[in-house]
Amino acid sequence: MFWVTRRYEFSASHRLHAPALSEEENRALYGKCNNPYGHGHNYVLEVSARGPLDPASGRAVDTNRLDALVRNRVLDAFEHRNLNEQVEIFRTVVPTSENLGVEIFRRLREDWSTAFAGEWPKLAKVRIAETPRNIFEVASDEIE
Repeated sequence: MFWVTRRYEFSASHRLHAPALSEEENRALYGKCNNPYGHGHNYVLEVSARGPLDPASGRAVDTNRLDALVRNRVLDAFEHRNLNEQVEIFRTVVPTSENLGVEIFRRLREDWSTAFAGEWPKLAKVRIAETPRNIFEVASDEIE
């Protein structure tokens, strides 16, 4: 079994603010990330798939298909967007990087069988770095 990971980049802005919390609670919880004008990140996204080696191609994952899926379902939707205002799910869900990772995984899983017919490969993991120090990861066995 092989794991294949592809790396992508996109830039987006967001404001971390939970409507159920007071202004003071939001400031205490999110600090400078609660700036009313938002702030941006140059996100680094890694998408991992796993599968057996195909004897005909010598590959476990068709990376062209993976690239197209990520471009269509993630990059086109998030690149240079204000996540809070321009991505529907984040109008009601706080766009933390944890939630962003879950949403990216959900979008990829939703169209996975269109890009990859058959049993293999399987979407295994999404990893997103908002800064070199803040990296978030969600695996297939952690998502409902």
